[in-house]
Amino acid sequence: MKPLRRLAIILALTGGGAVGPAAAGPPYLNDDPDPTDVGHWEIYNFAVGAGAPGSLDGQAGFDLNYGVAKDLQLTAVLPLAFDNARSFAVEGLRAGPGDVELAVKYRFLHQSDDTWTPDVAVFPRLFAPTADRRFGSGRFGLLLPVWAEKDFGPWSVFGGGGYQINPGAGQLDFWQGGVAVSRTLGERLSLGAELYGQTRDAKDGDAFRTLNVAATYKLMTHWSLLASVGPTWSPGNADGYVFYLALKADY
Repeated sequence: MKPLRRLAIILALTGGGAVGPAAAGPPYLNDDPDPTDVGHWEIYNFAVGAGAPGSLDGQAGFDLNYGVAKDLQLTAVLPLAFDNARSFAVEGLRAGPGDVELAVKYRFLHQSDDTWTPDVAVFPRLFAPTADRRFGSGRFGLLLPVWAEKDFGPWSVFGGGGYQINPGAGQLDFWQGGVAVSRTLGERLSLGAELYGQTRDAKDGDAFRTLNVAATYKLMTHWSLLASVGPTWSPGNADGYVFYLALKADY
């Protein structure tokens, strides 16, 4: 279950945008290069999980994003981690603080309508060891990704990936990445799909792949509902699934 646990964490990491020509980030695993608008907040009240027969783990909490300057976004994720490795019975559930995440997104290249040049950004993310041993390694971690996006009218193609420094007993540094496609349907709805993969993150873990479908629906001016779900494939584990659900506020 280690790859699935890591996937649940990755799902909670992504920072995104509202429904529009560049709707990306949450609820996708693949992130986008578009920072939050200057002087604005994007706040996700999220729940994310990864499961297999007889087990479920993940996180719930707040993903806070603020546009501090042009092309620059600050992010903090404040999670509560949970797992249930024995059954889905309430008495089997364990919960506790997860690792706090701090990140900076910087877009250094802008797409052009007249060329194939995409938006490109770096989004380094620090994992602070605030979780107990049930939900973290007790060590600082670091994710170093690059994300790109190109828009074609109502369509967006985005993705990328990077390298995660993942210290701790039995842990391995690993690569992750993929590609996604989304389409805006009117002023409220965006639909999409993605492919995503990751190498082993632990000595007793396995690489995995996933195929997700996603939707974002604008409820009203400042509120949106986001969701995604899909199956996972891992050579050394039973096939599983992942899901993401969030209520987003943007101001």
